[in-house]
Amino acid sequence: MTSKAKELSAEALEEELIGIRRHLHRHPELSNEEYGTTEYIISLLERAGVRIVEYGLSTGVIAEIGGKKPGSVIALRADIDALPIQEESGVSFASLYPGKMHACGHDFHTAALIGAAYQLKQREQQLQGTVRLLFQPAEEKAQGAQRIIASGALEDVRAVIGLHNKPDLPVGTIGIKGGPLMAAADGFVIEVQGGSSHAAVPEAGIDPIVAASHIVAAFQSIVSRNVSPLQSAVVSVTQIHSGNSWNIIPEKAVLEGTIRTFDETVRSKVLDRFQEVAVGVAAALGAEATVRWIEGPPPVINDPSLAALGVESVEALGYRAIQPEHSLAGEDFAFYQRVVPGLFVFVGTEGSQEWHHPAFNLDERALPVAARFLADVAVRSLVQYSPDGGAEL
Repeated sequence: MTSKAKELSAEALEEELIGIRRHLHRHPELSNEEYGTTEYIISLLERAGVRIVEYGLSTGVIAEIGGKKPGSVIALRADIDALPIQEESGVSFASLYPGKMHACGHDFHTAALIGAAYQLKQREQQLQGTVRLLFQPAEEKAQGAQRIIASGALEDVRAVIGLHNKPDLPVGTIGIKGGPLMAAADGFVIEVQGGSSHAAVPEAGIDPIVAASHIVAAFQSIVSRNVSPLQSAVVSVTQIHSGNSWNIIPEKAVLEGTIRTFDETVRSKVLDRFQEVAVGVAAALGAEATVRWIEGPPPVINDPSLAALGVESVEALGYRAIQPEHSLAGEDFAFYQRVVPGLFVFVGTEGSQEWHHPAFNLDERALPVAARFLADVAVRSLVQYSPDGGAEL
């Protein structure tokens, strides 16, 4: 693969990356189970002469290109895990594993980063510094980024760059903006403890369903009366479970859902107010509420200087940079941005379905677009973060 990686034409690169993406799509693996995916990535990188670096991960791959000349370390990241979804795309390369599917395009991200590795390997002798490749597991469980950080793989990194496919953007378009891009995604489970009784004598018990209903209604005022109209937040109750008989008032009701915010101050305020409303409304109706938080990733907040660098890269490659809309989806890339400056972008893939849909698919012509962008912006970042400059652009 070393000689092949050096000689790939534009057409051959696209064909190569499509083959890689389709292999990954046929063999999806869930979070923390990406053993075959890990072996496959390693085999491709080793055949291309890219060195693998051991950081003690059970799944996922860390690799490096460069280091021939002194300079900074820039990280490029792709997530590699799939989702527990039964595929309904109808493509010829559909998942071979029932109930598992690359319904979020992580196969696309992985193939794109491998393509970037091929291109960077061609320029390795000129790189003044090192590009570290992070093939990260367990993004869908918001665990993988923190595992990478705990391994020490970010300790000497100056900046980290990642991407996500975007089905509603055309191929050749890359969405880049400084500041908030994706939301913090926190989950909650509320247990409302009441007192059971016969439905014919409700005064003999404490109805947790009534209390839960009032709690849900009261939640609707959290955003409208506690968050500035110039900011944003979403509070969604997505599940209510209670009772098992038509004529018995149950003892307990359980509510589950999610809170999405773009600002850490707003996030803290909404979570505090949420707790107060749940406990207070339940108490007013004679019940008791306990809230258990499922902490998700913080908001994705892009470094403005890296965003400007990304726009330069897109335009230099002949693609189109746009200002994307905010996404209320969560992304554990945000954990990296708490450690080092980071840039996360959206790559247009013209898909017919949104992320996590069982018929999700994308336009594979976007693969070389993503690969070239990652390689180019990595080189530009080495220039920006290295005192003596990086490889010539």
